[in-house]
Amino acid sequence: MTRPQVAVVLLLLAVGCQKPVKPGDPLPQLSKAERDRFNRGKVVFDSVFTPETGLGPLFNATGCGECHEDPAGGRGDEIEVHATAFHSPFCDPLAQEGGPVIQQHTTPALKQALGIDQEPFPPSATARAMRTSPVIFGRGLLDLVPDSVLLAYADPGDRNHDGVRGRPNRSLDGRIGRFGRKAFVPTLREFNAGAFAAEMSVTNPEQPTEEDIGGKPIPAGVDPAADPEITQEALDLTDDFVRFLAPPTPLKLGKDGRSGRDLFSQIGCATCHIPTLRTGDSPVPALRYRTFAAYTDLLLHDMGADLADICLGLATPADFRTEPLLDLRGAEHFLHDGRATTLEQAIALHGGEGAGARDRFKALPPADRAALVAFLKSL
Repeated sequence: MTRPQVAVVLLLLAVGCQKPVKPGDPLPQLSKAERDRFNRGKVVFDSVFTPETGLGPLFNATGCGECHEDPAGGRGDEIEVHATAFHSPFCDPLAQEGGPVIQQHTTPALKQALGIDQEPFPPSATARAMRTSPVIFGRGLLDLVPDSVLLAYADPGDRNHDGVRGRPNRSLDGRIGRFGRKAFVPTLREFNAGAFAAEMSVTNPEQPTEEDIGGKPIPAGVDPAADPEITQEALDLTDDFVRFLAPPTPLKLGKDGRSGRDLFSQIGCATCHIPTLRTGDSPVPALRYRTFAAYTDLLLHDMGADLADICLGLATPADFRTEPLLDLRGAEHFLHDGRATTLEQAIALHGGEGAGARDRFKALPPADRAALVAFLKSL
């Protein structure tokens, strides 16, 4: 067996006698107090904000659950717009023009004041990107995978000559990133706090200042809620809800699915979509030293010119973080922008470092291709 195949077998043995975890369920083995915080955090996550409680004046959604739904923490049907400017080798996140996330809605007060329905697209942008809302299951586990593990998988110089050159993105202060489609945000805590600000314009103690409007100040009188617009406790509870969301248990595989799982490793998919990762230390026992189904290395890979869109941090337009393959059974669209409507299309669109695995998939007999897709649909 290959190393990825052994890891999958060990994981299956570990979870074989446990009750299956459904999408949206909390991690098994949470304490009563942690389960209580999960449930209370879900209330905040599902809350609908209004201008009086902090929404806007620019926003993409009225609450976390609007984009991560069915169940809470799952994928949504919204499509976001992002923009940056790439002047090789430098990436400009356009902070002086409103930042990379283009909010697509305005509150009535802002519309009346400025006559706009959405944030203006930055004039300096060199690229536009579309972004679907991914599932956020298992993110608390991904947050705790030690940096040393990710660096061990990195191979920017392609030492083993397999054509795959994974490398980490890094935040402005040099920390290894792992969250977002370009892996720019280092921690789940920062990602969650940033989502309140960027998606709903709900300020919080860790993001206490409203974003401007295309680089211009917010007009007086259009934002009735005082900053910060949610409390530290509400932010902490939301963070715990997301942190405690479990990766769903894969469906039981038949003969074809088991064959597809082996093929997934044999043709090179598991080089980037690493089947299992292991967390490091944590004050939460349910998160501490846990081996879990991840199907990612959290590294950047050049996916080719056809998928390229924006830059972010060290990520060039063609660079994307390996997507965790979680809850594919419920997906109707695939890739970062949802352009693929089948898993076969998603695989066919892999270019750059993914071209080798793509071509090996295409060369498989039809029955083997179907078996590999059956395996993916079990995740």
